[in-house]
Amino acid sequence: MHNNKNLLVELFVEELPPKALKKLGDAFAGVLRDQLVAQGLADAASVLTAFASPRRLAAHLTNVAVQAADKAVSQKLMPVAVGLDAAGNATPALLKKLGALGADASAVAGLKRAPDGKAEALFYESTVTGATLAEGLQKALAEAIAKLPIPKVMSYQLETNCELPGWSSVSFVRPAHGLVALHGSDVIAVEALGLKSGRDTHGHRFEAKLDPVVLRDADSYAQQLADEGAVIAGFGMRRSEIARQLAAAAAKVGGGARPIEDDALLDEVTALVERPNVLTCAFESEFLAVPQECLILTMKANQKYFPLVDAQDKLTNRFLVVSNITPDDASAVIEGNERVVRPRLADAKFFFDQDRKKSLASRVESLGKVVYHNKLGTQGERVTRVMDIARAIAEKLGDAKLAAQATQAAQLAKADLVTDMVGEFPELQGTMGRYYALHDGLDAAVADAIEDHYKPRFAGDTLPRGEVGVVVALADKLETLVGMFGIGNLPTGDRDPFALRRHALGVVRMLVERALPLHYYELTRLAFEAFGPLLAKDPSVELDEFLVERLKGYLKDTGHSVSEVDAAVYARKLTEWSSLPKRLTAVRAFAALPEAPALAAANKRIGNILKKSPEAADAHVSEVLLQEPAEKALFAAMQQVVPAADARFDAGDYTASLQSLAALRAPVDAFFDGVMVNAEQLDLRLNRLGLLKSLHEAMNRVAQLERLAT
Repeated sequence: MHNNKNLLVELFVEELPPKALKKLGDAFAGVLRDQLVAQGLADAASVLTAFASPRRLAAHLTNVAVQAADKAVSQKLMPVAVGLDAAGNATPALLKKLGALGADASAVAGLKRAPDGKAEALFYESTVTGATLAEGLQKALAEAIAKLPIPKVMSYQLETNCELPGWSSVSFVRPAHGLVALHGSDVIAVEALGLKSGRDTHGHRFEAKLDPVVLRDADSYAQQLADEGAVIAGFGMRRSEIARQLAAAAAKVGGGARPIEDDALLDEVTALVERPNVLTCAFESEFLAVPQECLILTMKANQKYFPLVDAQDKLTNRFLVVSNITPDDASAVIEGNERVVRPRLADAKFFFDQDRKKSLASRVESLGKVVYHNKLGTQGERVTRVMDIARAIAEKLGDAKLAAQATQAAQLAKADLVTDMVGEFPELQGTMGRYYALHDGLDAAVADAIEDHYKPRFAGDTLPRGEVGVVVALADKLETLVGMFGIGNLPTGDRDPFALRRHALGVVRMLVERALPLHYYELTRLAFEAFGPLLAKDPSVELDEFLVERLKGYLKDTGHSVSEVDAAVYARKLTEWSSLPKRLTAVRAFAALPEAPALAAANKRIGNILKKSPEAADAHVSEVLLQEPAEKALFAAMQQVVPAADARFDAGDYTASLQSLAALRAPVDAFFDGVMVNAEQLDLRLNRLGLLKSLHEAMNRVAQLERLAT
């Protein structure tokens, strides 16, 4: 490349949608870079910097050429036999093809012959002039705009001096008012969205020192916008500055105060301001009588404020505002924000006071009027099913008190859906149920279960804190899964509108992490029974497979390979999943042994022999029918090894149990070298199959070892 300089492209627009800003900025810059690289105007050494503020998308790219290098192009024309006659002269077909490429008969002598499959073909070699930056940037800019992940497109009329009558209309995320394209200090002439490129941009609406900001060159963009335009153009820099100011303001408040942690809120506020100024505000302490989740949610969701909590994570009556203006006297801005938040907090207090006038139990009847799903009835009917499932699970865990508490919690778990507070803030479902249950004087375990039955709500979320919560959470998720599978509402590809994968993962995590002595396939059938005649088809088998797939995915996420996970999950007679973490540890330790590959291969071979055998073998061996030295030696080794492996298994030491099988490697190898399993004599054959069956069962107690065979 020659004349390489840095490039700056900026689209100046009206306020962009805040939740999409970062994605828009990254996409705009990324596509621009990729297009310029594809055209040979930039390369791997070119460093990209994306800028995104409420009113601009921009990209700075280093090492960009003013013109791409010329490229040698070789084009296949046709087979030699078609292009040249017997005398070696060009055929009409070849001349026509050359003419289409802008060449004539004089090019024939220079054509290259090269093998193409079985025949030889003619190739026309030419040099294509490299694209100029103006051409390449025009194409790249059009592509970057076309590929923007715009949440909602706007159509607007251009301000035009066009001689033609009528209006020119443009579609974009927001009306665009300026376009900058600088290569070093040179303006590159391009057009987009009805705009011609220049070097003028605009800073802060109210606080820019100069307007317009006339950019000297590509590299002065960020600094000039900061100095002359009062704008921090980089999304990441603005975000870091807000985080720094929030921490400093909280430190000034003292008492261990800190702003609530919320990355999504920080991103959104970063997308709302061009030059952040954090201010500290307060509200009346009387509002702190309202559950802090309500106050925090209304401040974050409605006002984009950062509530302050103390060292014990309790909400204080102070909050932080990220302002887009920096007046000498901020008191008016502070008072304005305090005045705005007061009615919001008053609404929350009103809802809380009103809701507590009725008990949760008195609200259960109202759930009968709330439709859950047109094929599965009302929320009231759903609650009845969850109660039945919760009671059955608790009884399986063998505790009458647990069964009573779980049934009560399941009955009340959805009652807060018909409260004013949850009507206003659906995100508080469960949370408010807990507060209202405690107000009604219910047991803390029941109240906690009402809040926790939605857990885990997302990947990495905590599990319910108590046993009652685990039982109700399992019941709630199983009811959803069986109901949706029963009416055919299965997740497909990336679509999962009822979050069935998340519900299934929740079931998996509770069974494994809480080491519950419950069989997943019993749970799915138990949940199906709660639906009575409502579901014509029992989806349990399909749902079992779905749960096992989620289980395997969950275990792989803990860092285990596919073969290790499959070996542990498909162990002989594995019913409860609570032992899987220990089994996986054992499998990994076994796989590291030098004997492991041979034993895994032998295990696979034994499985195939047993499957293909016309006789069904049972795990029984008659010592008197053992004839060959190798089968006697294997039987003798098994008499030593298997009881020791079983004892370690029964003691829960799966690692030692598996490792003890390593001693069988030599006798197993010798058996396959020296013994014909499918002997003609029936009793000998059955005895040998019985020996292999006994060995197969012993080997597969901890894990299905054949899954480790390569």
